[in-house]
Amino acid sequence: MITGPRDTIKRARKLRSEMSVPERLLWRHLRERPGGFKFRRQHPAGVYVLDFYCAAIRLAIEIDGWAHDSAERISRDRAKSEFLRSQGVATTRIPAKLVLEDVEVVIVRLLEICDGRMADFRSRQTCPSTTSWSPSPYRGG
Repeated sequence: MITGPRDTIKRARKLRSEMSVPERLLWRHLRERPGGFKFRRQHPAGVYVLDFYCAAIRLAIEIDGWAHDSAERISRDRAKSEFLRSQGVATTRIPAKLVLEDVEVVIVRLLEICDGRMADFRSRQTCPSTTSWSPSPYRGG
């Protein structure tokens, strides 16, 4: 189980009450355990707090809004993903705009990623990596 120091745990607890609109919208769906996968929100991981985390398949889900477009934030996000990778945790980043536009499509794509990681774990060929967000095949992508 990946966790963090006491101050990160405190910050994670605080952030649970300050979730962004896209995070809240996605959480409404993830808390229902889609596909049988249990997700945690605002989960501490080292000095970082993950937007969402599925421990069973070691997957972090990050919602990226416009604030993630700055050079400084891109660098910090890269460092966070590298840390997670070193801990055996894959990261998928989802643009906040996609969550707001069609959360159902986002859930379908997340389940595809989760099922893929579960299959990797079962075949023992898991190689943690960062997964970039790609359009769902259900939207012609």
